[in-house]
Order: sequence, then structure tokens, then C-alpha cells
Amino acid sequence: MGPRGHHRRGDRHAARLRREAQGTRRLIDRLTAALARSRADYTEIRVERTWSTAVTFRGRRLDSATASEDQGGFVRALHAGGGWGVASFTSLDRLPAMVARAGDLSRAVPVEPPIRLADVSPHQADALLDLDGDVRGVPIAEKKRLLEAYNGVMLAVSDRIVDTLALYRDEVREYWYVNSQGTILHELRPEITLSGTAVARRDGTIEKGLESIGLRRGWNSVQDKAAGFREVAERAVELLDAPMVKGGTYPVVLDPELAGVFIHEAFGHLSEADFVYENPQAREMMTLGRRFGRPVLNVGDNGAAPGLRGTLPFDDEGTPTQDTTLIKDGILVGRLHSRETAAAMGERPTGNARATSFRHAPIVRMTNTYIAGAPGGGSFEDLIGDVTLGVYACGAFGGQTMLENFSFTAAYGRMIRDGRVAELVKDVVLAGNLFQTLDRIDHIAADFRWNQMGGGCGKAGQYPLPVTEGAPHVRIEEALVGGEVGGAGEA
Repeated sequence: MGPRGHHRRGDRHAARLRREAQGTRRLIDRLTAALARSRADYTEIRVERTWSTAVTFRGRRLDSATASEDQGGFVRALHAGGGWGVASFTSLDRLPAMVARAGDLSRAVPVEPPIRLADVSPHQADALLDLDGDVRGVPIAEKKRLLEAYNGVMLAVSDRIVDTLALYRDEVREYWYVNSQGTILHELRPEITLSGTAVARRDGTIEKGLESIGLRRGWNSVQDKAAGFREVAERAVELLDAPMVKGGTYPVVLDPELAGVFIHEAFGHLSEADFVYENPQAREMMTLGRRFGRPVLNVGDNGAAPGLRGTLPFDDEGTPTQDTTLIKDGILVGRLHSRETAAAMGERPTGNARATSFRHAPIVRMTNTYIAGAPGGGSFEDLIGDVTLGVYACGAFGGQTMLENFSFTAAYGRMIRDGRVAELVKDVVLAGNLFQTLDRIDHIAADFRWNQMGGGCGKAGQYPLPVTEGAPHVRIEEALVGGEVGGAGEA
């Protein structure tokens, strides 16, 4: 019975794969037929089908549990001398009308100088990422039990944990893309995120800890994660008794998480070419060849790195993703492009045109942005070994940027005293000028890692876009740290 049952299951799986392949072929035939009827000089069509689940706990209470399916498409058309014509739809029956509408809209809007697209070789590919346990086959009750267990781990740490917020979300997106230059793509894109916030209180003092996990994988990847949820709850309780850092100027060591968030927020958005092209002040700031830091500093954006949330084989214009060097040996050498910005600036497309869904046009976005580890850069201990008094800033609770100025709040910090990590401190806020701060990075360790967190990046109303940041430990020889009035000399 066992072998015969296994044989039947294998037959059913093979039959399902054959049906899916036939369905994809029919859909692509339908899309290419619509392209053939377009009267625009260039047309592209994206179609998506997305399965998603979300579960939320607040304290011990299940706040929500939802499952949904969404599908639709997006057409862009371009006539010579015209602007982009765009149209979105939720029924394939509307596809021919939407292709015609996008073409008419482009023709109706003359643009000067005319929009051009950088050349990209056409590709035809099936790019199906590893589902690592397809979440579509896991009952929502099982997802609820997993999140409830992780939430319970935080609540069990101490009676000082007075509240929690735990979130689970998964998604599988099937994606088809065709354009009038011959590119035909079919992709399967999984994503799964978990997060937990633990709130600790004693008298009038409130502190929190945050765990966040985000992966382009599936159900198997989020098992056995209780330790991280326990750790952030324990830290929230510890922070109740921690002093505020004394405000002042210090040598500061950023942990890989905060260093990654810093380079994404403070520098990465400035490297997006649409922002640079449209903003004269940004063009002046972001001139290629300008020195941004010392030779130890190397920064890039890698949309092809395996297994990360920002990873895709192709962007939403059908351009292959790549590892793009932005800063090399301290010198600005590159930026992130769509086909349009690359043509406008006389540079090469980098595979960074991305949209959050079929409801939006692709714009220039980051993928997996990083500070490279320094070969021979040594360890964290090497970075702090000659620091008499400094701050070790860890994690990120958020921040703000205004062109080249920034402010970031670390999740927590520790003082560095005589080359060693010392007491826990809180309310660690780093502020400064991006260019001055990059130039003050004097030591980068070799311990690079990707920060596989949830959340996402927002721009032009498109949020959350899956991205990843990465970095090793990074030392800034002098940085302004906000905190309790008193100054570094009194720390």
C-alpha cells in the first residue's frame, strides 16, 4: 500500500506541474498576442498572482488572521516623443483595452527631451526560486500556532513584559513579464517575515526590544527561531535599569545591523539615479569620481545575492540584476539605474527598476545594499582595542534623513572602555552629515553579514518593498551621540 500510495502522490504532483506549465504557456501566448497588437514603439506587460497570509498577536490576544489572493497586471507603453502611458487591470479580459489605452496615453503626452531606454538584450527565462516549504500548503492554524509560541516566549521572560506585538506574514508571487523587444519571463517569488516587539515597564519607564526576520524562502526557514524572540524581551527588561548614554562626541562602532541600515538610508537613496537626475543639488553632491571616504570604504548593491529579500533574477523591466559597485576604495564610481535613467545619464542599466505590485510603475530602487567587509580588516575586538572611551551602537529603531543629513536611533548601546565592551546604555541617537561621517570611517572589520530582517523600503508611495542590508562592524573615529546632557568627558 505504501509504495502504491507514494506512486499516486507522485503522479498527482507531476500532473499538477504539467497543468501549471500549460497554463503559463497559454498566458504567455495571450500576453505576446496583446503585444503584437500594440501600436506603440515600446510596450511591456507584467502580470502577477499573489497568495498571502498574515497573523497578528497583541499581548496574549489573537488580533487577526487573514489569507488572501490577489491578481492583476500592468501595462506601460512608449511612443517616440511621448511620455509613458500606463494602465493597470485586475481581469485579463481587459488586457487588449489596457494595451490600447496605455499607447493612447503615451501619444497624448509629448515629452522634451524625449524618453529613451538603454539597450538590454532580450531574455527568455523561467526563474523559480526555492520555496523551502511552500507556505501555500501550510494551514493558517499552524501558522497561528507558530507565532503564538514565539509570542509566548517573549511574554514568559519576566512579569515586567507588559505587552507584545507579534507579526507573521508570508507570500508567494507568481510573475509573468513580456516586452516588445523579445523578453519573456516567468518567476515564482516566495517571501516570509516574522517580527516581535516586547514592551517592558517599571513604574513610569518603558523600554522595548524588537526581533525581525525576513527571507525569500518558505515555511522551513522560520522554524526554531525562539532564541531571538527571547533575547529581545530580555534586553527590554535590562534596558529598564540601564542609564542613558551621556551625549557628546565619541569614537563609535556600529554593529552590522545598524551599519547596514545606515548605508541604506543615509547613502543608498542618494545613489538612486532618478533622484540624482531630477535634483540639481543631488547631481552636484553625487558626482562620480568624488571622494566619499578612505580607501577602506567599499559600498555596493547586489540584486543577485542568493536567498535575500531584495534578490531577484530580473528587475521589473526585464533587466538582469547584478552586483553594482557604488563606492570603490572611498571613491564614488556608480549609481543605481533603470533603463530610462541609464539612457538619460549615458550609463548602463543596473537592474534596479522595481515596483511593489502590479498597481505601480517600476522606479529606481535598491535591492541588497551593503558595506563590504575589509580583507584583513580583523575582528570586532580589533576595532575596539585602541578605544579608550567610545560607544558600541547596536540595532536600529528608526531614523530620519534630509539629503546629506541624518539621525538614527540605535536599539541599544554599550560603552567601550579601555578597549573592552562595558555597561549597557540606552537612548543612543547618532546624528551628523553623511559625507563627513563616511570620511570618518577609519576601520572596517572582516566579519560581514547580511541582516535578514523584515519590514521594507518606501519611496514615492510604494511600500513595503523587500530589501536587505549588509555590513561588518564599522568604526567611525568621531561621531555625535545624543543622549543625557553631560558630555563624553563625564561618561
